[in-house]
Amino acid sequence: MGLSFWKDYNYKNAYDGYITDDCKLRKHAKIISNILERNGKKKLLEIEKNCQSTISARGINFRVYAANNRAEEKKWPLDIIPRIIPKTQWNKVAKGLTQRVKALNLFIDDVYNNKKIFKDNVIPKDLIFKSQYYIKECNGFSPKYKTWSNISGIDLIRNINGEYLVLEDNLRVPSGVSYMLENRMVMRDVFPELFTRYKVSSIHQYANKLYHCMIECIPKKRDNPHMVVLTPGIYNSAYFEHSFLAEQMGIALVEGKDLFVENDIVYMKTVSGKLRVDCIYRRLDDSFLDPKVFFKGSLIGVPGLFKAWRKGNVGIINGIGTGIADDKVIYSYVNKMIVYYLGEQPKLNQVETYLCHDKKQRDYVIENISKLVIKPANASGGYGIIIGAQSSKKTKKLTIENIIKNPREFIAQPLEILSTLPTMTDNNIEPRHVDLRPFVLSGKSTYVTSGGLTRVALKKGSTIVNSSQGGGSKDTLIIDN
Repeated sequence: MGLSFWKDYNYKNAYDGYITDDCKLRKHAKIISNILERNGKKKLLEIEKNCQSTISARGINFRVYAANNRAEEKKWPLDIIPRIIPKTQWNKVAKGLTQRVKALNLFIDDVYNNKKIFKDNVIPKDLIFKSQYYIKECNGFSPKYKTWSNISGIDLIRNINGEYLVLEDNLRVPSGVSYMLENRMVMRDVFPELFTRYKVSSIHQYANKLYHCMIECIPKKRDNPHMVVLTPGIYNSAYFEHSFLAEQMGIALVEGKDLFVENDIVYMKTVSGKLRVDCIYRRLDDSFLDPKVFFKGSLIGVPGLFKAWRKGNVGIINGIGTGIADDKVIYSYVNKMIVYYLGEQPKLNQVETYLCHDKKQRDYVIENISKLVIKPANASGGYGIIIGAQSSKKTKKLTIENIIKNPREFIAQPLEILSTLPTMTDNNIEPRHVDLRPFVLSGKSTYVTSGGLTRVALKKGSTIVNSSQGGGSKDTLIIDN
């Protein structure tokens, strides 16, 4: 079975997506192993090169901010060896994601309306009401279908036993879906053989599903509705994605200055006069959306937008105030939410989480800091994460001081060993740690992408997969078994 090709491949330290513990190829990896072996390293490096030039030609990039706040354009890093997941396995994961997002949406709606979950003492109310993402102005409001997080990016890992675990929920303005779609387009171009040898589930209907999700979220039915993607502008790190999705859906990409509100109705300025806007896919954080209600100095928002939304004159996805469920402290309660709102057991497990605001758990974290990963409750992009086992004495001491000063702002988790996948390096194929971000669309119905964005820690031994921290990506193939 050609294991000679893998003889230098060190798969032993984690669950590997291609090779089992007893050094056998997994069933779904046999075809790809064959393809890789037949091509040989020289041909693979050629495919890798074609991949890079296709990415350049398509202008697929992202922006990273250096320490001096200078923006730097980087080419999107795509590794040509894909992740492969059998469909039967994926279907179970997709059911778990649907269940999870449903419970999270019910929770957000409950927080702003009946507040039943606090009355029943399932979650301490202070955790929510003191959160920077709790927006009291949303009280007494429900968006259509009570769906607040219309686009959710749920980060999954596979632990040492290969079990899928939820690592975190991204419910505010999750990014990365355009890279999932572009990865597929590039791979079909440069490595077509994969798609003739495997029966791969399609992902290209995402933009169409998103478009219909936006149509569904228009509060009042109107003939010939207009929708827009609202971007903070070209300097945003995900601007490539904003313009990509607007283009794919065939709707306008606008900045705050292109919109205005009159009599609580949102309009877009056009050369032939004003045009009513019925639904906005916003890629701005809550605080910048409307200077009349939130941050007064925001120049990228739309004055009056919040009131137009509350009055049901415009749909906004994701809903304002969704961030309350996008907090690593709240994450630890999601299993309880699933039981509470749905009366079901969670179909997907999540990583054990210690809450530093709880004295007993905080003491445990401080005593065991060398074994744990400490994360800020509200940061994203891999920023601020401290891996105890790899940190200096000084860093650990400082982290403990920060935890004692602001316990609500930190959580701790055991260091899960992320699964690995074979990845091209300069002259070899080596295992690298990966995670997976599938996307879930919720409106009248729910849609889960077939797979998602697989992110790779390109540095040997690293588990930080974020592109802003030097991570890469892979295409994710969901295949018929």
